[in-house]
Amino acid sequence: MARENDRVIVVGAGPVGLTAALGLARRNIPVTLLAAESAPVMELRGSTFHPPTLDLLDEFGIVPRMIAQGLKAPTWQFRDRETGPVATFDLSLLAGDTNHPYRVQCEQWKLMRLLEEELRKIPGHDIRYGHEVVSVRQDADAITVAANTDGGEVSVAGRYLIAADGAHSAVRRSLGVEFDGFTYPELFLIASTAFPFENTLTDIAYVNYIADPFEWLVLLRVPELWRVLVPAPENSDRAALLSDDSLQGVLQRVVPRAEPYAIAHRSLYHVHQKVAKNFRQGRALLAGDAAHINNPLGGMGMNGGIHDAINLTNRLAEVFHGRAGDAELDRYDLQRRLVTLEYVQQATIQNKKNLESAGPEFRDTLAQIAADPGRTRDYLLRVSMIASLKRAAELG
Repeated sequence: MARENDRVIVVGAGPVGLTAALGLARRNIPVTLLAAESAPVMELRGSTFHPPTLDLLDEFGIVPRMIAQGLKAPTWQFRDRETGPVATFDLSLLAGDTNHPYRVQCEQWKLMRLLEEELRKIPGHDIRYGHEVVSVRQDADAITVAANTDGGEVSVAGRYLIAADGAHSAVRRSLGVEFDGFTYPELFLIASTAFPFENTLTDIAYVNYIADPFEWLVLLRVPELWRVLVPAPENSDRAALLSDDSLQGVLQRVVPRAEPYAIAHRSLYHVHQKVAKNFRQGRALLAGDAAHINNPLGGMGMNGGIHDAINLTNRLAEVFHGRAGDAELDRYDLQRRLVTLEYVQQATIQNKKNLESAGPEFRDTLAQIAADPGRTRDYLLRVSMIASLKRAAELG
């Protein structure tokens, strides 16, 4: 292979793509990172980092800076909308299983900024914004992407490619990989405000899942804002849902007050539960939302994508440097796809079902788990995603 093509191409400069690119560069693998956007994206999207994700990110020396820019959240709550707390879970019980027995609430764009800063410190870094990948072709020797730029279409070739270009992945579509699953009938509506809910709801945690059969909600804290997520009927008028009147109603149902809320951010989106039929096709490997998407209840999507990226860069390093055969990459497909199906998809689907129920079975089950140390530990290992990484390790 020509020397200029002896690299790994990473498509997508979100948290998963940047994690993969930095991991590769630190393992002495030439990497070219392609991003469709003209500059780093600073959206209010994923914001919860689980303990094992922090353990993995320790490799880059950035976790203390994430904590400094975010919030430590050792506990979270399930609540009934009418009666208040049902169960509080404390990750400090997992101090023997992780170096970070807490969640960190830190917007994903802050992680992205830290990862890019570290990548730019490595000589030979190659980050190309404004490169919208539109197609992929591969043969026995190389994989080549075609990308649209302001200067016209360009081609970039490499030995392998990591597709981290999101749920609408152009790479996945070009490869013809099926994306199996379903779409929820309702929309998810988010309103963010700087109003200090903790001053009124004095018993809340930084992360709260609030069950109700009519309008469940998630109440989640990031450093400057509270984010409120509720369901909305799919056939609703979208402009009306995002209007001030609609969002004031959502927030007033959390804490009624005489004054209107200052709304800092609003969004509305469809939610899917889908998994790619294959995470590997030849020299192309899918990671993050390009490989699997799920509802945000439990904060497992971005975390699972980062787990993909670290798993994959470790395996690619072995193959790239000749310490393992190409079949090593099939183990990535086996591990990460199975874990996604067994843990992430099942857990997030169940989380939504729990929030849609405010009946005695929901309350009793959670209360029984919280009252039993053994069951609490098993539950925490699952929802923190530590169990999923242990399961992946068992698969080899």
